[in-house]
Amino acid sequence: MATGGNGDTSKQELIHLIKRFGAYVTFKISNFFPVSLHNLDIRSFGAVAGLAVAIVFTWRLLRSPSGTQRRQQKRQGASSSNPGVATHSNLAAVPSNACSSSDDSRAQNVVDEFFQPDKPTLGQIVRQKLSEGRKVTCRLLGVILEESIPEELQNQATVKSSVLEVLLEITKFCDLYLMERVLDDESEKRVLVALEEAGIFTSGGLVKDKVLFCSTENGRSSFVRQLEPDWHIDSNPEIVSQLARFIKYQLHVAPYKAERTAANVFSAPSLEQFFGSI
Repeated sequence: MATGGNGDTSKQELIHLIKRFGAYVTFKISNFFPVSLHNLDIRSFGAVAGLAVAIVFTWRLLRSPSGTQRRQQKRQGASSSNPGVATHSNLAAVPSNACSSSDDSRAQNVVDEFFQPDKPTLGQIVRQKLSEGRKVTCRLLGVILEESIPEELQNQATVKSSVLEVLLEITKFCDLYLMERVLDDESEKRVLVALEEAGIFTSGGLVKDKVLFCSTENGRSSFVRQLEPDWHIDSNPEIVSQLARFIKYQLHVAPYKAERTAANVFSAPSLEQFFGSI
């Protein structure tokens, strides 16, 4: 009698899950189909197709416990006719309930995950973090490049692999300018070659004319003020402080936790970590 009661409860829970899922699907489809088919775009059709696949998957998942129970009941009835295996039959009934409970849990997880909102893409995070800013200026040393001082550029220039994905997302919807102070023409060439080999000029919307070089820190600060960006990204706290009253937003990239010097100045250990979460 107890086993039958547990079976009825499990069945009622499954029916409740199906009703919840059905109500949600009905609501979603009603939002798509009041619009004429002429106005439906590819994303709308894709959403409807996704709902159909989810319905079939969930139906098959929810149906499996009842089939398992029927097979176990048949095995139990066959073995009960033989007294010598009565103990084995009773033990076999326990895994059946455990399996049913596990399947119910899996079904609940599927429905819960379906009801949860989709995670934002990196592009959406970048747009939200930059507050829809359309022009961005960014220092190279310590932000885009592994090197941190101009003297190191006389030997080599290395683009951080971890920052590439974020940088390319910024170039998709922002007018991006990269800038740096260099000590000689060879350093300038090394930087351009490193950026090109990293695919920034081919995969992103950046062109070489938007990579600016100067011989002093004041020259770099002057570049930023002339361009009047919505955001400036820098690793030099003095430059950040100087530009605070001229630039709408700034990001100070520092390996240590820097104090926030102004309301429009943000800080992060790296560019990719700043865009790591909303």
